[in-house]
Order: sequence, then structure tokens, then C-alpha cells
Amino acid sequence: MCRHIAFLGAPEPLGRLLVEPAHSLFRQSWAPRRQRYGTVNADGFGVGWYADGDPVPGRYRRSGPIWGDRSFADLARVVRSGALLAAVRDATLAGADGEAAAAPFAAGPWLFSHNGAVTGWPGSLAALAGGLPPAELLSMEARCDSALVWALVLHRLRGGDEEGQALADTVLEVAAAAPGSRLNLLLTNGDTITATAWGDTLWYLAEPGRRTVVASEPYDDDPHWREVPDRTLLAASRTDVLLTPLKEPPA
Repeated sequence: MCRHIAFLGAPEPLGRLLVEPAHSLFRQSWAPRRQRYGTVNADGFGVGWYADGDPVPGRYRRSGPIWGDRSFADLARVVRSGALLAAVRDATLAGADGEAAAAPFAAGPWLFSHNGAVTGWPGSLAALAGGLPPAELLSMEARCDSALVWALVLHRLRGGDEEGQALADTVLEVAAAAPGSRLNLLLTNGDTITATAWGDTLWYLAEPGRRTVVASEPYDDDPHWREVPDRTLLAASRTDVLLTPLKEPPA
């Protein structure tokens, strides 16, 4: 469920990446080409981006479909950035959290998105939630599965883990507690992109020195797009992409 995208490169208008391509995230909100679960991503959307000289990203999120927000079209036309993360949402369960449940989630320099669903939510992750400090649980933006997965990742990041280790360990921990979960995670700090392919599609487009894009599915038919194998950790910068296999947790 959901579609998401992260970009690093020369500053471009948000709309050139999110709206203008033939199969952009905007179009994926109602007509994704490769989404394995769900068909319409109309339960909210969001975009986070970085401005020169400011390590803390800005965000624009709404609880409705991206195609119904006229203000977003103007924002996407004029705002430029060399790093962003955006997502359109298909909710795992209906809820009342509104735009608070829409990615990207944010803390400090990080933007985060989760494409997938946690099986047995919320009971399956009760033990993992109990291992978080109470203040971190009370600070969660929403009550959805993605928000708790983000809280688990963020706890590791604040504890000193580097991005790839934080994502990989969280995926394995959640997959062990809730087998069958789909855990495609996407994280950026404005300089790097880290992601997991675990149960749904993930692709990347790398043009060293020009742009690096990581997305649930290609936004155009450029032959240089590459699919990430399932059960893989991706670590990317503006110059290279590294793929590392992830092992299934013990039964």
C-alpha cells in the first residue's frame, strides 16, 4: 500500500519530479502500474524537501488525495529543491489521524516513509512498542502502523545507529514479530537515501553527478531504471548506489 519516492540531485521544481512525468507520483495516486496491494492511494499525501543552508526539511501534508489539492499544484510549480521525499497513502486501516498519518514523518534532519502494512496490527507489535521509552511513544504523530515503525527506526537513529543499520534491524525485528508484513521503508537526510525492499516493489535511477531517484515504481520509461530485489537494503548518495541482501528472521 502506498507509493513513495526520494530524490537527490540538482535543485528542480517539485512538480518536475512529482507531477510532470507520465507516470509520476501524482498519477500513481489513482493509476499505479506496479502496486501489488491496493489500487488507489487516496488516503493522504505528503512531500518533504530541503532548502539550501537548512538541514531541517519542510513538509506539506494533507489527509485527502493529492489530485484534490489545488494548493499543491502551485507549491510544486514554484518550490525547488535538490533533495526530497514524497508519498501518497493507501491506509492499512481507516482511522481519524488525518494528515498526521501521512508520510513523510520527520525528526531532525530525517524524512521517512513506509510502503506496506504490518500484519496483526496493532497487537502484533505490542511488545516492541513496550520497549520504547514512554516519551517516544507519547510523541508519535499518529496511531497507525507506519508511525510506530518510524518510532522504532528513530529510536535506533537517536541511539547512534547509522541509517542502513537502523532500517535493517527494524525490518528484521518487525518481520519476526509480525510475519508476512510488508516493510518497504524509505529514509533520507538530504544527503543520502536509504531504503528496504521487503514485500513490495522498489526501483532506482542512478545518474552519477546528476540525480539519484529511489521509488516504489518508475515515473517514466527511462531504460536506466533498475528494480531492487526483494529482501534488500539500498544505500544511495548522489554518486553511487549499494545493494545489500537482507536475511529472513529466524522462525
